[in-house]
Amino acid sequence: MEAVYHAATKEELACLWEKNLLAYPADPRWAKWAREYTAYNENGMGITFAAVLEGEPVGEATLLLSPACGAIGGRLALADGKSVGNVNALRMEKRWEGQGHMSRLVGVLEGYARKRGLEALTIGVGAKETRNLGIYLHWGYGEFVMAQEEEGELVLYYRKNL
Repeated sequence: MEAVYHAATKEELACLWEKNLLAYPADPRWAKWAREYTAYNENGMGITFAAVLEGEPVGEATLLLSPACGAIGGRLALADGKSVGNVNALRMEKRWEGQGHMSRLVGVLEGYARKRGLEALTIGVGAKETRNLGIYLHWGYGEFVMAQEEEGELVLYYRKNL
């Protein structure tokens, strides 16, 4: 069966969050994030894209559009509601990692952002996550925006002009 990458349906979004909640049952932040990101999709503040393989959603990437989103926290350099959006919450099931699915999914997200008229996207990465940083740089997120401590971890933000 062929892989499909698209804006997640309501059912796919619910399935992805159910899997996330099952993977992190002891961490109450995941239930909070599930409510927030579902609401972002419902109210237009964000849109989640799904990688669907073998008929099942197995990966996700969310485009945050509004500075009011919790992960943005009003930082207009990350998402301003007009010309800049933020790539957020990238997750892929382990068995599908390393096969290019996330790159293709982010490509679909970026295409959507361009059609919507966004001029740039930002992405955050933990300073210790050198593998992910290398991937994001490879994708073209090479302009350093800011560094900020979040939940005790240094997060680096990068920008890509579309």
